[in-house]
Amino acid sequence: MKKFNLILGAFVTLFLLSCEGPQGPPGFDGFDGRDGIDGEDGINILGKVIDIEGTFDISNEYSIFYEFPQTVEVFETDVVLVYLLWDQTEDGNGEPVDIWRLLPQTRILDQGLLQYNYDFTFFDVNIFLESDFDLETLQPGDTDNQVFRIAVLPAESAQSGKLDTSNINSVMGALGISEDQVSKIKLD
Repeated sequence: MKKFNLILGAFVTLFLLSCEGPQGPPGFDGFDGRDGIDGEDGINILGKVIDIEGTFDISNEYSIFYEFPQTVEVFETDVVLVYLLWDQTEDGNGEPVDIWRLLPQTRILDQGLLQYNYDFTFFDVNIFLESDFDLETLQPGDTDNQVFRIAVLPAESAQSGKLDTSNINSVMGALGISEDQVSKIKLD
């Protein structure tokens, strides 16, 4: 019986190895089928990134209010992130590079703690200052001409868990938005 199994194994191995050879010519393409009925269009999920510049003062109660225009559709389930232009540096070629920080951001000042914070609805964003001291004592560098980047992320993108929302470049990359596509708005 052992000889039989050995001979059978040798034939099977020889048979499997002998099935190789040069590949034959490709076959002919089949006929194209009929077109089907088009399906309904899906929802186009897009994000948006907007830069706004404004000044905090007593007349606006140290808040900058931005209402989304009709051209920006924000759904209740979308996530709105706000970044503060914290500083600028230069790259190896001497070109400016923006440094963005995700809000809320807290600064420790001589007067006490200052926090840049925000809230939003699907209609607007309100960026405001909070502190444990009188805001009228702030220096112009903390209040005047502050630049914020608002990123509107579809719920699906924000909830994937793979997106680093603390990094604006990562967010813009996920949305497929380049720097030259960012709308810039100066508020009065």
